[in-house]
Amino acid sequence: MPNDPQIYVAIRPDEYAKLFDIATTDALKRLGTVRFAEGEGKMALPSDVADTTDVLVTSWSTEPFDPALVHGSRLRLAVHTAGTIRGLFPKSVLDSGLRVAQGGAAAMALPVAEMALTLTLALLRNLHTHDRGLQTTRDWVTGGTGMLGRSIQAQHIGIVGLSRTGRHYARMLRGLGVQRISAYDPYVSAEDAQALGVQLVELDELFATSDVVAAHAPVTPQTRGLIGAETLRLLRDGATFINTARSAITDEAALIAELTSGRINAGLDVFDAEPLPSDSPLFGLPNVLLTPHVAGGTIEARFAQGATVVAEIERFLRGDQLQHEVTAEIYDRLS
Repeated sequence: MPNDPQIYVAIRPDEYAKLFDIATTDALKRLGTVRFAEGEGKMALPSDVADTTDVLVTSWSTEPFDPALVHGSRLRLAVHTAGTIRGLFPKSVLDSGLRVAQGGAAAMALPVAEMALTLTLALLRNLHTHDRGLQTTRDWVTGGTGMLGRSIQAQHIGIVGLSRTGRHYARMLRGLGVQRISAYDPYVSAEDAQALGVQLVELDELFATSDVVAAHAPVTPQTRGLIGAETLRLLRDGATFINTARSAITDEAALIAELTSGRINAGLDVFDAEPLPSDSPLFGLPNVLLTPHVAGGTIEARFAQGATVVAEIERFLRGDQLQHEVTAEIYDRLS
């Protein structure tokens, strides 16, 4: 690595400002010479970027990466500040000498778990019902006075996927006194789950026995459509389903059928079509809380994403082991 590493930040300026605060920007500039993309819309990579750059920094506003750029080039590391890398870096780049790190996903795991917990508590305590009733009618009775909610401590909660987010969610539940937590994740050992205070079970058992089920699995060929109509029917009447992960792991039509029947409740942050169409049958359902794919979006998380990326670049330049590297072995399991 040269004495003055060249770093190219392929992020739209307004997006960059939400990801890198002044201190993190200063830390980035201390690592080498930094060039910043300019303009609006998607940031296309300059034609000379691979030959003049050692480290590339990307985000949501970066155009997909052409793997042909890597062969015989100077570029050695790309660090992604946002979530999934799969739409930006094809798997083939990992065989070309370019190392790729997913810096943003780790920082977003905690706020996504926070949102999942927020939706869980709101639905158990009928927060949406009380607020809608009072705001709409200004009537105390219509607002649900006397309606009893449920204590989270008394619930049996199931987790689909002990990802980073799923693990944060499990720890939060334990901190609130939840004693019965189950999880379905074929990649996790029983010992690992036990250390989290979680019991591993099969998917059908999870849905049949849980009062609340929260999805925290990535979208992979194995998880796409994992939660279908037959699985959803296993939920008991009045159970709650939370999804702050990816809509594609569920059969959305089957979920909508269950929700429109009123049999179960749901808190949803992700949908098959985003933005959610104005004629979606999910709108107006009294048993559903909707948020517009904002689970990972806190001020603190955004700046943590930038800080995580800078720390990963620093490790790379020192020759230390990367903490968030994407390898060919795990590429297909990442969301």
